[in-house]
Amino acid sequence: MAQSTERPGSRLMDRAEYAAKPRPLTRGPDATVAEAVAAMSDRNYGCVVVVDGDDRVTGIVTERDVMNKLVGKGLDPNTTRLSDIMTRDPRLAKETDQMLDWLRIMSNERFRRLPVVDEQGRIKAIFTQGDFVSYTWPDLMQQMKTVAKAQIASNFHYVLIGGGILIYVLAMIVVLNGT
Repeated sequence: MAQSTERPGSRLMDRAEYAAKPRPLTRGPDATVAEAVAAMSDRNYGCVVVVDGDDRVTGIVTERDVMNKLVGKGLDPNTTRLSDIMTRDPRLAKETDQMLDWLRIMSNERFRRLPVVDEQGRIKAIFTQGDFVSYTWPDLMQQMKTVAKAQIASNFHYVLIGGGILIYVLAMIVVLNGT
């Protein structure tokens, strides 16, 4: 049997952030943008997930959607429905998907919020870029240590020269002060 190269806890549902996440903010497609923005503001959320009657994701409305598709076009938030400005059929992750796969996809496709659904397609959580940073932080720190060591090693001759000059100056100070 081939040995797995997956990092322990690499599925979305394995992450501590997943279990601690509050329920995503959801609304139906006929809700007004004003209602959704008020709820987003009250809960300090960056998006609302648009769901059908079975709680399956049909779209997502982010702060950027509100700015670009509503405010930027001078639409009335009290009469504009979420279905008018939502991103339809957004990328959806399953709870069992790999973190690193979605980190790459989100980075390449330039989106910040990832709805996570169960096997029936019902919304369970929203992962943000910040959640992925917490996952990759230990790796980034290790890479920085490796880069720093490589920089020092490649410039070690400068360290030796600088150290030699420092020793020479200190010796001269001692010699000159001793006379």
